[in-house]
Amino acid sequence: MATATTPWQAVALSIYPDMFPGPLGMSLAGTALKDGAWSLRTVDIRDHATDKHNTVDDAPFGGGAGMVMRPDVVDAAIKSAKAEYQADLPFIYLTPRGRPLCQDRVQELATGPGAMVLCGRFEGVDERVLEEHEAEEISIGDFVLSGGETAAIVLLDACIRLLPGVMGSVDSLSEESFERGLLEYPHYTRPQSWSTRDVPEVLLSGHHANIEAWRLEQAEAVTRERRPDLWELYTLSKV
Repeated sequence: MATATTPWQAVALSIYPDMFPGPLGMSLAGTALKDGAWSLRTVDIRDHATDKHNTVDDAPFGGGAGMVMRPDVVDAAIKSAKAEYQADLPFIYLTPRGRPLCQDRVQELATGPGAMVLCGRFEGVDERVLEEHEAEEISIGDFVLSGGETAAIVLLDACIRLLPGVMGSVDSLSEESFERGLLEYPHYTRPQSWSTRDVPEVLLSGHHANIEAWRLEQAEAVTRERRPDLWELYTLSKV
């Protein structure tokens, strides 16, 4: 687990290491990185290729379009990262065929020592190296990206914002989407009237109990409408 002397560690293995920190170097995550709340290490997979062209991929056995990242090169990069950073971190491969990323898993990772993420390219990574290192395969959604770097940044951002001291208000975390099994209620701010639309009267009442009841009602309504899968789980938890 990350401590004041041992920050939460992020290790990214990629053929495009310059994509990091990217957005993670800005806003709250960027400030937390400068303040030492978390650390970032990148490993260039091409550095572990064995030929003069720094080749990391080859044609797939069995034929088919595209190329596959070689197990020997990826394995060398993984072993180098583990040895250099002496990090016994969860090893994650970002892939559309992985288990969907959920807030519960994000919270587990955020309370641990960090995460080592493998960013695939081309058609993916040779299955054998994933098996060898017992990779946890995670998907950020039912769509395909050009590479795993963007997905890795999403995963890391979700974890980093939960680290102690990164977010300004702990209360804002407790009311976010998924924290109660619901999507979040709608928000309003000044001006009170805008484009013929007014802020709901209950939010101006100062009656905290009524406001909380309204927010729960809104959260339930939007979850029921947009995420029937979450709504089913939520209603079952209330039985």
